[in-house]
Amino acid sequence: MRVHLGTDHAGFELKEALAKHLAGKGYEVVDHGAFVYDAQDDYPAFCFAAAEAVRDEPGSLGVVIGGSGNGEQLAANCVNGVRAILAWSTETAQLGRQHNNANVVAVGGRMHSQDEALAIVDAFLETPFSEDERHRRRVQEMTTYRSVNHS
Repeated sequence: MRVHLGTDHAGFELKEALAKHLAGKGYEVVDHGAFVYDAQDDYPAFCFAAAEAVRDEPGSLGVVIGGSGNGEQLAANCVNGVRAILAWSTETAQLGRQHNNANVVAVGGRMHSQDEALAIVDAFLETPFSEDERHRRRVQEMTTYRSVNHS
């Protein structure tokens, strides 16, 4: 599976560790930046790029990282076709995939130890969508709303 990564300076160190971790598990990692640590960079462009790649490549997933993950989740959700969640535990990561068919996870690099953050991302990537009819229906309701009201 291909995993698209995007981060700003606040998540840069975690992104570097995550890329190595995921490659070691056999994932194909695509880094959309930041490519160097720059304390003045802005996260939206990196998150847009990762989210657009997920949208354009069905079957891929994305991870966006910042200090808290809040802004990164918001930026990723600006991209049509993306359902980004903010995960703060392995359980919320799993539920985001199982119930919401999320295709991007946001993680706060300053909110977790490296081991905790890696476990959250692993849980997200390893959990499939449940395919339960009620969850498909709810995801479709959001998709329809977005396409009708935010074209």
